[in-house]
Amino acid sequence: QVLLVESGGGLVQAGESLTLSCAASMFLGAMGWYRQAPGKQRELVATIVSGGSTNYADSVKGRFTISRDYAKNTVYLQMNSVKPEDTAVYYCNAKVMTTNYWGQGTQVTVSS
Repeated sequence: QVLLVESGGGLVQAGESLTLSCAASMFLGAMGWYRQAPGKQRELVATIVSGGSTNYADSVKGRFTISRDYAKNTVYLQMNSVKPEDTAVYYCNAKVMTTNYWGQGTQVTVSS
């Protein structure tokens, strides 16, 4: 059973930093963060594969960093210089073969 548990969301002001964590129940290859703002579709934020290669949405490049701790089966999203448009529910994602697994989501709210 793949379980993903996110933590670290909250209310921050524009320009501040926030770190999200996603603890997985087992080692997983490709993992990532997605977000969904009210009235919008869920969108990719960043992904990281087992070899360490990363991919970012253009809107967060240079501001967000995805990383992983293999010993803890945990993936992090360091969010710097946050903007009000970063406000969303952030979901951790893992792909195992052809199956997508999701965490419960953590709310990030950025005030201007």
